Amino acid sequence: NETRTLSRDLGFVPVVPPNPNRLEPWEYDKELYKKRNEIERLFRRLKGYRRIFTRYDKLDVMYLGFLTLALIVEALR
Repeated sequence: NETRTLSRDLGFVPVVPPNPNRLEPWEYDKELYKKRNEIERLFRRLKGYRRIFTRYDKLDVMYLGFLTLALIVEALR
């Protein structure tokens, strides 16, 4: 409850569903939660590209180029 209250006070909208055993469950946007989950899974797959997360490239252009390549590969899967 404290975390949800703090996030609302900071202007965020919590999208995480409540625990099914909770006595007073709250409402949440299921479609927004699905999109949030897709983004989290994309970041998880990008972690497989070690070059992105360890930032081997010194130039921003090279880093952005490899990030674009990795996103294209993921989109083609």
